[in-house]
Order: sequence, then structure tokens, then C-alpha cells
Amino acid sequence: MEKFDYAKAMAELEQIAAKVEDPKTSLDDIGALVKRSQELAAACREYLRTVRETIEEEEE
Repeated sequence: MEKFDYAKAMAELEQIAAKVEDPKTSLDDIGALVKRSQELAAACREYLRTVRETIEEEEE
């Protein structure tokens, strides 16, 4: 499994936000972009949860 790249995911989310805000972006494209952003946000949350748990385990 490929290691999750949090910085890359955040950069992609920023790109998605810019595309969604662009009036030239079609509604069909916006739907796909929103779906992708939800996937990325979920992956980021899971990554952060894992990091937090790892830190808490190390502190014990």
C-alpha cells in the first residue's frame, strides 16, 4: 500500500476548491470534484487520527 501523502492531498483539495469556484467549471465537473474532495477529506481525517493515536501511544 502506498504511503499517504497529506501535503499532496491538501494541495489537491486547494486545486479542487479553485476549480469549483471557477465559473467556467461545468456542473457535471463540480459533482465529480465534490466527490473527490470528500474522498480526500476522509483520507486526511483518517491519517490525522492515526498520527494522533501513534503520538498518544508513544507518550504512555
